[in-house]
Amino acid sequence: MPQAKKIFSEKILEWYTAHRRDLPWRNTKDPYKVWVSEIILQQTRVDQGLPYYKKFIKAFPNVKALANAKQQEVLRLWQGLGYYSRARNMHRCAGQVAYLHQGKFPRQAEALKKLSGIGDYTAAAISSICFGEPAAVVDGNVYRVLSRIFGITAPINSVAGKKEFREIADQLIPQKFPGDYNQAVMEFGALHCTPRNPGCDHCPFSRVCIAKTQSLQDVLPVKIAAAPKRERYFHYLLLEKSGKIWMKKRDAGDIWHGLYDFLLIESDKKLSEKTLKIRMGQHFNLSGSPKLIQAFTHILTHQKLHTSFYHLIDSAEFKGTEKQTGKYFSRNEIKKLPKPVFIDKILDLLH
Repeated sequence: MPQAKKIFSEKILEWYTAHRRDLPWRNTKDPYKVWVSEIILQQTRVDQGLPYYKKFIKAFPNVKALANAKQQEVLRLWQGLGYYSRARNMHRCAGQVAYLHQGKFPRQAEALKKLSGIGDYTAAAISSICFGEPAAVVDGNVYRVLSRIFGITAPINSVAGKKEFREIADQLIPQKFPGDYNQAVMEFGALHCTPRNPGCDHCPFSRVCIAKTQSLQDVLPVKIAAAPKRERYFHYLLLEKSGKIWMKKRDAGDIWHGLYDFLLIESDKKLSEKTLKIRMGQHFNLSGSPKLIQAFTHILTHQKLHTSFYHLIDSAEFKGTEKQTGKYFSRNEIKKLPKPVFIDKILDLLH
């Protein structure tokens, strides 16, 4: 491995020097900006994440500004990126850095991992890029590059596989320029050693790459098949009164915690109009018929949501105290609320 390690790190850094993208977080060693970029890019493509990064840095130019913001402001700015726990953890982490660490991020990966929302990958990225610690990052791009070049067949989503990849990644990272090396491997996977149609014919590793020499590009990396997505049926009721729409803040323990949506009736199958009216009667007295305005399927990582939206104008009065779980908001107030993106799209239909 020593010779292979040296050759790999040299070639990947050469490739990076020639092909790296000019991205704002690569022109700084400010751990705050690197951290923001890494959190955004955890589940997001660069082209999608870049505008969000710019908005975040403009709105919150330093960690104390983010720490002092209201969580609702952070979630509203995050809207459209999904995986909203990232935004909540980011806000929490900013407070920890600003007030427990005097505004300075720890320099070592192990210390960084004690902060909210920072795991092995993000800690290694920050410590290597900003502080020169030889801590290897391992993400989807790294799995793909290492599995193909070195012929690693252990499933990337198995305990044994993760352990094997971690050990190899730790052996490969050089003591010199570890931050550039980490970014080089990730960039190589993102631009060159792509999931489909990798650039094998003009690859610096074409002579030694196991996947190339044995035609295993479509086989590696190996991944255990995921469990079927959970299917849920959401029947949303858009209650409108005097031009205002009733909305509520979603509770913890489910998707979109902290975001706002409409009154929801959930079931394990699509409800008929008759059954829906019976279920609606559990919530309020109804004097009119709900109008179906839209229905579609919304796909999340582990869930498949069958959603339908019903509009009721001045025709429903809440029973009991359930009304207190939310309130009627004006259109201007709604604009400031953090919401799942498809909720915004439904609201646009009512204009």
